[in-house]
Amino acid sequence: MMTVDARTLMRHQGSLFLEEDVPLALDEFQQFTVRTDKNEKSDIAGLGFVFLGLFGEVGSLLSALKKKQRDKESFSSYHDEVIEEFGDALWYFANAALRAGMNLSDIAERARLSLADWTYQGKAGPSTFEDLQKAGRAFAEPAEGQQVETSLLALAGRVGMLVSHWSSGQIRDNGDQLSADLVEIFRSLLIAAEEANVSLDAAARHNVIKTVGRWPEKRVWDKLFDDDFPDYEQIPRIMRVEFIERTHGQRQQVVMRYNGVNLGSPLTDNRLEADDYRYHDVFHLAFAGILGWSPTLRALLRIKRKSNPAVDENEDGARANIIEEGISTWIFNHGLRHGAFKHVKSLDYALLKAVRELVTGYEVAQRPLWQWEYAILEGFRVFRELREHRNGVVTIDLEQRSIVFERMS
Repeated sequence: MMTVDARTLMRHQGSLFLEEDVPLALDEFQQFTVRTDKNEKSDIAGLGFVFLGLFGEVGSLLSALKKKQRDKESFSSYHDEVIEEFGDALWYFANAALRAGMNLSDIAERARLSLADWTYQGKAGPSTFEDLQKAGRAFAEPAEGQQVETSLLALAGRVGMLVSHWSSGQIRDNGDQLSADLVEIFRSLLIAAEEANVSLDAAARHNVIKTVGRWPEKRVWDKLFDDDFPDYEQIPRIMRVEFIERTHGQRQQVVMRYNGVNLGSPLTDNRLEADDYRYHDVFHLAFAGILGWSPTLRALLRIKRKSNPAVDENEDGARANIIEEGISTWIFNHGLRHGAFKHVKSLDYALLKAVRELVTGYEVAQRPLWQWEYAILEGFRVFRELREHRNGVVTIDLEQRSIVFERMS
């Protein structure tokens, strides 16, 4: 899976950094949170929501530690989860401080100057995340154990106190108290990162990549995966596919037809209780039209990329096909539990993260989360149309990255 430099990604989104080799700066990261903030309330009015987010992320850190201590070596994702949760906590903290009118670098300096029970090893007057920790220090697997537990509990206690002060009204009109609480939390965050052997620079970078991948300022579409292959091995750039529902005995079945030829076999819901799963092929079309990826559709059209044996076997092979079928079935079931996402504009991050993990190692893993979200929501939009009208024509346009429905005449 390809790595992405956080500064490069931010620069592509409008440039927060002038040079690639400069360290990730505290105040620049803080300004980045403004550009990716989805909180509808501005400034101080939105602090309560941000505090809840910070509280939740610290709770997630404790949860990761608990699972590591309970499951020992079986919890193999501990490293990634800890880095991600530290990065998310940094985002919420930096955003809260900005709303309170405080620069992250000023808070870092104040936290450094008043450490009574821990030896600060970073630079004086820190301006970057690297400055906060000892120069040249090697970070490997995040640590776990009693010291880490103690430091994370102390961090949770500080955040809990801040939430309590906010909810009781003590700091709404008391800037000094709010400032003091934020400094104490940042100090606890630094100590926790040191004890857990976590690079704050790495955590912040991870958050940049994750956040921009989900909410980019500018939507940039990469070239299609099969652009460099012969046209007879490419997914047709425009496809008009008919969905025709028929009654066969006591069951309803759907036939998918392209250019007058049936694609695959007629589908039923394959369960006793009808749920219109027979229309689920619309998700394969959505994946093809928007992501430029569908091993299932390639198999139906017999357009596997055989000119490259490695791509044919791995990207277009049986395992990739099974993974896509699994994803389409899983999101179908998940979507039905939420009204087929009729009034949903944004999907849960955990769902998108799970999809990304399922496709790890395949070409489509390069697609950012916002494209997956768009493909899933657009697939459900067209699915709802098919379910309502029972027939229809679905057109995908790979150049426009679109999928549309029209009633069958």
